[in-house]
Amino acid sequence: MRGDCGGLTKPAVMATATPFSDEAGGAPAARVAELTLDFLAYLKLERGLSDNTVEAYRTDLAQLGEFLDRRGVDPVRVTGQDLAAFVSELASGGKDRRPAAPATLQRKIACLRSFYRHLRRDAVIDADPTSELRPPRSRAKLPRVLTRDQVNRLLEQPRGTTAAGLRDGALLETMYACGLRASEAIGLELADIDLEAGVLVARGKGSKERIVPIGRMAVTRLRRYLDQGRPRLVGLEDEPHVFVNARGRSLSRQGLYKIVQRHARSAGLDSQMSPHTLRHTFATHLLAGGCDLRSLQEMLGHADIGTTQIYTHLSDERLRDVYFEAHPRAKIAA
Repeated sequence: MRGDCGGLTKPAVMATATPFSDEAGGAPAARVAELTLDFLAYLKLERGLSDNTVEAYRTDLAQLGEFLDRRGVDPVRVTGQDLAAFVSELASGGKDRRPAAPATLQRKIACLRSFYRHLRRDAVIDADPTSELRPPRSRAKLPRVLTRDQVNRLLEQPRGTTAAGLRDGALLETMYACGLRASEAIGLELADIDLEAGVLVARGKGSKERIVPIGRMAVTRLRRYLDQGRPRLVGLEDEPHVFVNARGRSLSRQGLYKIVQRHARSAGLDSQMSPHTLRHTFATHLLAGGCDLRSLQEMLGHADIGTTQIYTHLSDERLRDVYFEAHPRAKIAA
């Protein structure tokens, strides 16, 4: 196991936080930074959270430190009112900062709760100041999805037999066929794919693995890419990842986004479409085709079925749209 966590050294991982005292001195922001080291190590090494989540929590706690610095509040003597004021400031924004979106506020509150519960477990504080902290109420924003015709147009864009064209076709087809996250697509390795069985292993958040079926078209395009395109990109290099760039190295997240956006534009779709749009579309089309929610939860790798339930709302809205477009008397004016 690695002994670091986004810049944490092994001694920092093993260190135990100690209660702040007046004699210890130091600004609140510095004290928050000190306590954050042990907390982030706990998130990474014990809870197995992703690097992106750990980095987001680091940023959230740095913001808390700045806020407490301005108020001269000790982070281990903070009250629920102090934290509520912090959240309120984030929600209203400031001179150089836009108001945080409800979903962002919810994540920051989750970070605060996890942080102070960690301090409570380590006996750094006697009581949890987040016990009465409540996230703002918000209606979940429904993600954008593509119609079947739009998906077909997108997947038809990578043409020809160039190595890049074969790669792009296999990449887009696989992401739509399996509902992969961007990180899962670029992290996919040759050993994770069994084309004969028609399945692949996706490594999701927190290094959790799941097995996902691969559709017939995705199998066909993957086979062509692996046989004809990838060898030309990789050459003699020993590269384990399936999708590689022009230099034969593992495709980056930025490279993936550029591929998706380039073909989206050529298909006449919104240039802001992201790789996650294909994941949302995968889920919505499966539900519309009769897939049950539990099976979809497994294929998406959601820990909580509540996360998966947003796609039932998407399906409801799509059914409503289809009804008003198709029913002969639905659009008759009163």
